[in-house]
Amino acid sequence: MRAMRWLAPLLLSLSLLGASPASPQQAREGEVADFILIDKSERTLLVYQGADVIRTYRGLQFGDRPIGHKQFEGDERTPEGRYTITYGNQQSSYFLSLYIDYPNAADRSYAQARGRSPGGLIFIHGQPNGLPNDQRVPGDWTDGCIALTNAEIAELWSLVPDGTPIEIRA
Repeated sequence: MRAMRWLAPLLLSLSLLGASPASPQQAREGEVADFILIDKSERTLLVYQGADVIRTYRGLQFGDRPIGHKQFEGDERTPEGRYTITYGNQQSSYFLSLYIDYPNAADRSYAQARGRSPGGLIFIHGQPNGLPNDQRVPGDWTDGCIALTNAEIAELWSLVPDGTPIEIRA
């Protein structure tokens, strides 16, 4: 899957030729994420390669109710805990998306004990398709996912292989 991920960032890069120098870009030779840390309270996403932070994204957007751990389908919260990026989706309703393997066994058990569904389909993704690369939907608007700008998700997409661990903190 990662081998095919070069196409979307390449196309985005071509569309951003007139963008500012601070615009995100495709991964440099040898850059590969081996861990992602999201801090919900700081609204930051840190990409690690070994002990080094190789990218930082700020201003993350979450579900309509960003405080607290996702417990049930429809609660519009973003999960907290340790998960894995299992695959990338180019056919998303949003500009590129990286699937987070929520719910884990503990999430399923908690919801099941309360007769509820834990929900699922949690992604790190860009903005809705059709929105210009440098624009964002205002505020928190996802159903529990983590949203970046389209340019940021294109860069992240090029850095993150399937199987990358991710920790989401309060």
